[in-house]
Amino acid sequence: MVPYELRTRIEELEEKFQDLARVFDVEKIEAELRELENRMADPNFWNSKDATQVTRRMQNLRKELEEFKTLKNLFEDVNVGLELAEDPEMLEQVEEMLKEIEDRISEFELSLLLSGKYDANNAFLSVHPGAGGTESHDWAQMLLRMYVRWAEKKGFTVETVEYQEGEEAGVKSATIKIIGDYAYGYLKFEKGVHRLVRISPFDANHRRHTSFASVNVVPELDEDVEIEIRPEDLKIDTFRASGHGGQHVNRTDSAVRITHIPTGIVVTCQNERSQHQNKATALRILKARLYELELEKRRQELMKIQGELKDIAWGSQIRSYVFHPYTMVKDHRTGYETSNADAVIDGEIDEFIKAELVYFAKLGIKE
Repeated sequence: MVPYELRTRIEELEEKFQDLARVFDVEKIEAELRELENRMADPNFWNSKDATQVTRRMQNLRKELEEFKTLKNLFEDVNVGLELAEDPEMLEQVEEMLKEIEDRISEFELSLLLSGKYDANNAFLSVHPGAGGTESHDWAQMLLRMYVRWAEKKGFTVETVEYQEGEEAGVKSATIKIIGDYAYGYLKFEKGVHRLVRISPFDANHRRHTSFASVNVVPELDEDVEIEIRPEDLKIDTFRASGHGGQHVNRTDSAVRITHIPTGIVVTCQNERSQHQNKATALRILKARLYELELEKRRQELMKIQGELKDIAWGSQIRSYVFHPYTMVKDHRTGYETSNADAVIDGEIDEFIKAELVYFAKLGIKE
């Protein structure tokens, strides 16, 4: 006989799957795939500007369709297993299948929320400390490590674009490139000010300190995305790289800093092998930052926010990480919180990301 708790759990998961099936219209997806395949069959397709985007869209649709069918097959296997529920070993297998279904449904729900124009792209993530010297520099490094650990757990690749060490500890500034499917989609709403409350390891009197650091996330844009950058609007400086980097660090003036004069945006790249490559990467990041600037204007209009919170200081944070006098991480937009602050700092931020995606989807914001 099937335990009541197990039966209830299966029914809840089946109901969840049916909800997903209503959102994920298989017939519509298959029709779009046929249309994309027909476009790719055109001899002139690879000369078109949107070839990269169409190809990526088709790959993602196929992946989603395959995942949906896998979930459907798993439910069929579970129902077969229930018919043999008198066997204790079969019940154990059913339990294992249910755990897999739960994990896959959670991932699938998340993927359905990632429907923004560039959600499938790689991401550039930058971290900058707020006022506070060593304290904030150390906090910026902790945040950077959190995102690196998260990316590694996702199976993504992380490349350092720019890294400037703090004078005593931590980082003054850092930019990493996260390479993986939907890297930007997952991280796009992590942008903002992050606040840390802890007993300072740098304070001999063991006092509690509050530190701030800002995170910025932009997508790696395809070459065919047109964003005007006029040469006369750019101030380009070269300097000797320092800190983490490639073979040429501290040997040549290969690092590049580009200032976009009209907006004041500053982008730095030091990790490539030559000045030319660093300049090319910096321009790609600048292009993405200008795109993100336009998106931010639209987001603020949609949310009817007057002005922009620019200060990396009290009151403008999107999330707080508290280690004293209690432990808690809380997102101030979604209300999601957890007491397991250590796990969060070690990269366990998927639940925060999911809560963000749901929150902004309800507001009608996908990009």
